[in-house]
This record gives sequence, structure tokens and C-alpha cells, in this order.
Amino acid sequence: MELAQVRLLVTDFAACYRFYADVLGLKPQSGAERGPYEKFSPATGSAGIALQDRAMMAGVLGELGGTVTGHRSLVVLRVDDLDAHCAGITARGATLLHGPAPMTDRMRVAHLKDPEGNIVELQEWLLLRP
Repeated sequence: MELAQVRLLVTDFAACYRFYADVLGLKPQSGAERGPYEKFSPATGSAGIALQDRAMMAGVLGELGGTVTGHRSLVVLRVDDLDAHCAGITARGATLLHGPAPMTDRMRVAHLKDPEGNIVELQEWLLLRP
């Protein structure tokens, strides 16, 4: 078994597409800016994040109706230089909720939200520093 991706169910597909592509700088697989599906990949690694139109999935499953509230997910992305990465994404419109700051003695993190309220954690692993 292999993990292919983490998929986020979103209601404003276009806003989330712009966030993951333009703000976070992840590479879209097909360029489907209006959805109903798109996978994003970082420059390195094999993990991916995908967006799925929530209404489409509600039709498939016959549920997922109603208003979604609260934090539904936490997407974690590892970066080599947290301070530089945060400077870049804030210049492109991101608003940090927290950090950059130490999480443990082995990791520094920063947190922000995508347009749907999903939390994104950026991690810098201190053990990987030269």
C-alpha cells in the first residue's frame, strides 16, 4: 500500500487553487483552476496535496452537506529555511498565525490557514541542518 495524496474537500475551489499554487508555490498537476480536482506537488519529495470540490464529493457520497465549521485538517510541509520561506509566502499574500518559532528542540514551525480554514504547518527540521 502506498499513500498517494491527502485530499482536501473545499467549497471555494478557485481560491484554494490560488493559495496552494501562487502563495505556497506548489506545482499543480494539470492546471485545472476551476476544479473539480487538482493535485499539487512540492519541488522535492513524493507526497502530494489534492483539492476536491466538496459539492461534487457530496453528490458521490450522498452526504457532506451543511456548513463546515472548525479546523478539519492540518497539512504539514517541510522546508529547509523556515524564515526565508515565510518571508516569501507572506510577500505573496499569506498571513502567518504563529511563528516562525520553536516547536521542540528538533523543529521550528509556522502556521497559516488556506482560504477554507485548513491549517498549514511549515516545518524546519533542525536535525537536518549542516
